[in-house]
Amino acid sequence: MKKPALVIMAAGMGSRYGGLKQLDPMGPNGEIIMDYSIYDALEAGFGKVVFIIKKEIEEAFREAIGSRVEQKVETAYVYQDIDDLPEGFSRLEKRVKPWGTGHAVLSCKDYIDTPFAVINADDFYGRDSFQVLYDYLKNIDDVKSYNYAMVGFILKNTLTEHGHVSRGVCQVNDQGYLEEIQERTKIQRFSDGVKFEENDEWITIPEDSIVSMNMWGFTPSIFEELEAGFVRFLESNKDNIDKAEFFLPNLVGELVRENKAKVKVLTSSERWYGVTYREDKPVVKKAIEKMIKQGVYPEKL
Repeated sequence: MKKPALVIMAAGMGSRYGGLKQLDPMGPNGEIIMDYSIYDALEAGFGKVVFIIKKEIEEAFREAIGSRVEQKVETAYVYQDIDDLPEGFSRLEKRVKPWGTGHAVLSCKDYIDTPFAVINADDFYGRDSFQVLYDYLKNIDDVKSYNYAMVGFILKNTLTEHGHVSRGVCQVNDQGYLEEIQERTKIQRFSDGVKFEENDEWITIPEDSIVSMNMWGFTPSIFEELEAGFVRFLESNKDNIDKAEFFLPNLVGELVRENKAKVKVLTSSERWYGVTYREDKPVVKKAIEKMIKQGVYPEKL
């Protein structure tokens, strides 16, 4: 069987960060976060990389990373287009942002025929995270099965000191399978604890909660569910269609509640790093420098 593929979601605008953070150098020789993710993925055994990008950044994207990756592994580029809608739907002119992570993954349905991982372009997951996910995916024999996986992180290890973040908050059963996941778009650390905002109210959440950082493992069966889910999303959000987002975790949560899919929550020993805000960059750069000194990464990838 073919090796699992790695899908990298890089079509976000990076509005809170203030620019194309996916292409911002973090390593000592101009490496970006994706360089380290791809390095870790190839070391783990992944055999293909699929980039989900916006058409308008293709030239800059290929120059920053794509051309280098093409020399090492089978590579594909997929464009997340807000005009890519199911039959019978048309985009409102005031809609300018992509439709969300669920739509992003749906965009690559014609490029994937193996089990595959999904990650964010601007999150640093660490080598062990890729290894445990690859080890799970490589043992899936039925590419149409609904046996999925997610790498879980501890909430307190995924927060920034510079504002709020979005996280998929998880409930995991005693057997290590996902029972519930709820996308919380505003989670922030305060002096009296970690809280999320809902209906203009800040609600305390345990800082050791398991959260999703959009590091998923799927089979191609997810595409049929994303197609149907996207239609339901468009129909149910007609009054907020210019701002609503089709979140991948919410679709997965539906499949779990309906007992249609099983999602194994894999644990990783890694600490997550990310650049939600520009002020996060020095923290990530310092962490990479430390890992290079420890021998985790070569100074030049």
